[in-house]
Amino acid sequence: MADQHEAGMAVRRAVLGDAHVDRAVARTDEFTADFQELITRYAWGEVWTRPGLDRRVRSCITLAMLATLRCDEEVAMHVRGALRNGLTPAEIKEVLLQVAIYAGVPAANTAFAVAQRVLREESVLPEEGAAPTEEQP
Repeated sequence: MADQHEAGMAVRRAVLGDAHVDRAVARTDEFTADFQELITRYAWGEVWTRPGLDRRVRSCITLAMLATLRCDEEVAMHVRGALRNGLTPAEIKEVLLQVAIYAGVPAANTAFAVAQRVLREESVLPEEGAAPTEEQP
């Protein structure tokens, strides 16, 4: 079990970043400790470490599911993770367009707004009202 936890923590940090994981760990208390252990060991240590899909593909799938479920905070977190996993804003846009067709326009509309905010915060999209550069879609 310790191996899955350690592997999970390494992947979790690589995808979500040390700052995010450190905040989550710092907020852990007796009530949330079992949940933190569960997601670190199983989601990150068992599933995200499997060899069948690379992290880019896992990010695409995760974004699509979170957008479909309208988990806005998780969408924001995983847009940042998708960037760390090498997805471009154009690829994130394609995932969300797929969501619009298969999960509905309202879910995708919200996810686009969340993703746009995060991509601007991460300085990979121009600020609102700024002219796009040639490198940015």
